[in-house]
Amino acid sequence: MEYANWLVNGLVVAATVVLVLACVVGHYEGLSWLARGLSRKQGPRRPRVLYAVLGAISLHIAEIWLFGLGIWGLLHLPEAGSMVGISSARVLDSVYLSAVTYTTVGFGDVAPLGPIRFLIGTEALVGFVLLTWSASFTYLEMEKNWRER
Repeated sequence: MEYANWLVNGLVVAATVVLVLACVVGHYEGLSWLARGLSRKQGPRRPRVLYAVLGAISLHIAEIWLFGLGIWGLLHLPEAGSMVGISSARVLDSVYLSAVTYTTVGFGDVAPLGPIRFLIGTEALVGFVLLTWSASFTYLEMEKNWRER
């Protein structure tokens, strides 16, 4: 029994590492692609800010879904944990938990139990870092493109 707990704990940690790497690398590549596209865009400069914001929001939604699907998958292993506040782990419930965790809102109506808390806690840190990264990116785009020259 103890071996199974270590195995599940290891699986939760491994899934967390994979999800963190996927989100950070994806965010970097997404912002990089967005910056290159915005620098080549012709026409009025102010709409570039709108594209930057919508692009960053799209990246965050994709990252929330990645974590949500990871949570949903792990919840199919009974030893990995469960969620208090719902009767069964459905995909959108897992994505909801991911969204309130990623954005550090944490309503408290759904809460994790068991080893999966490691993934959830790490997601809060990742969400905070990636959201502030996007805020910095958006600020720099606004600085370059907000005013017509």
